[in-house]
Amino acid sequence: MSGTLIETFNWWAVERADVPALVVGDEQVSYAQLRAWSEAAAEWLVDQGVERGDRVGVMAGNSLLWVVLSQAAMLAGAILAPVNPRFTFSEASYLLVDRYRAKAIFHDDERAELVGKIGDQIPGARVFDLAELARLRHTPPRGRLATDDIPLDTELVIIPTSGSTGRPKGVVLSHRTMSGYVADSCLARPGAFSAARILLFAPLCTSAGYVVLMQYLAYGGTVFLEQAFDAERALDTIVTQRISTMMGTPIFFERMAACEGFRDADLSSLYYCLVGGARVSRQLLETWLEKGVLLRQLYGQTEVGGQATFNTDQASITHPEKCGRGSIYTRVAVIDERGEFCPPNTPGQIVIKGPGTMVRYWDDPEATAATVVDGWVRTGDLGVLDEQGLLTMLDRIKDIIISGGLNISAAEVERVISEYPGVHEVAVIAAHDDNFGETPLAIIHGPQAGDIPELLQHCSTHLSSYKVPRYMVCTAEPLPRLATGKIAKPQLREQYADAHLRLPRIR
Repeated sequence: MSGTLIETFNWWAVERADVPALVVGDEQVSYAQLRAWSEAAAEWLVDQGVERGDRVGVMAGNSLLWVVLSQAAMLAGAILAPVNPRFTFSEASYLLVDRYRAKAIFHDDERAELVGKIGDQIPGARVFDLAELARLRHTPPRGRLATDDIPLDTELVIIPTSGSTGRPKGVVLSHRTMSGYVADSCLARPGAFSAARILLFAPLCTSAGYVVLMQYLAYGGTVFLEQAFDAERALDTIVTQRISTMMGTPIFFERMAACEGFRDADLSSLYYCLVGGARVSRQLLETWLEKGVLLRQLYGQTEVGGQATFNTDQASITHPEKCGRGSIYTRVAVIDERGEFCPPNTPGQIVIKGPGTMVRYWDDPEATAATVVDGWVRTGDLGVLDEQGLLTMLDRIKDIIISGGLNISAAEVERVISEYPGVHEVAVIAAHDDNFGETPLAIIHGPQAGDIPELLQHCSTHLSSYKVPRYMVCTAEPLPRLATGKIAKPQLREQYADAHLRLPRIR
């Protein structure tokens, strides 16, 4: 694919003019309506002083207006800079102020005060309510917006991701990256994207939200966008709206399967279901297979555009622990500590090379150079390939906890806890959680059990609520260490494998 996403969406605005592009609750917009509304919003952005290359921040929950803003920024040649709406002031300001220097920042009602304070820290920045865009819904565009000269390598979006450093990094994706990702996925799975009707509930500030949204709009599909996941509502939407595509972590499929109406639900429309973030259990696989739905394991991360592999139909049944192989133009390999490619069945670091890989980390050339080597993205995850090239992900070298589909950097939580007076050392690992799959567990050397309430308050001040540990253990003994001097997290994971059963839940 050699065109920008703008050209793709222009095509569908004519070809599928009256087909719903987005359905959000009781509202829906067709492809032609979305194009006209977005163009009017883009012209308004330019009138407000937004220029090409400026960062347009947004801190808001999933909504129709969020999508319109994303399209408007694209048409204006600006770079969308979303942040998680659940971020605290310190988390959000680090990205929007210290890193991106956003020119304009949009918010919803719930985040108005917080975003206003952030905007005050950026000279020349302007803060807007997303509701400003609602009044442009029926405003005819003036037709003065020139988009034909927007180059294919124009940077499109900065998606924040947490890694081993404990601070979010901004993954930059361009029109070329996104267009290549869209084409590669489509060619690798013919039939999966024709007139797709996708149920999307991932936060739009993540690759699982934004990239998937752009992907299915680029296919001319209909996106049913939810503000958050609700098992009963999701099941009802699948049945009544004849959803064909859905993706998420195993916990979401487990919660739907636990619904009272699951047994009698007509799920025959579901054609393409992808599951990532954790292994699919045999029990979960068989539960959905009994309903005629195959759950296909995937592997990916924001730095490679989102999804990098998906399991084959047969291997999804016989080997659900495997993540499949890359697409037609996406290569997957495993390297050793010297950077040499490993033979089959030899564990090593997973590396990815393909059209969907990131352009760079925003304003971080050192991290970019360390991550993208000879065109290969070094994922930081441990895996192994078999003789057929099927990938099995073995461990998260980057130490990421996935809670309800959201990534939590253990290092970030550790950094915040270590700033509390009296903490000598801390290790954060994943504990099982019935609702979210995983949740943070902090093992802390220094403070006493009586300090836990204040520790929690400290964490809540500097971390989003989903990052705050639900379990804390204060120990007078130093934490175990490996021969390298690092804290022995494998030992701690084994020691606290049943923490959810024997430790009190503190929040």
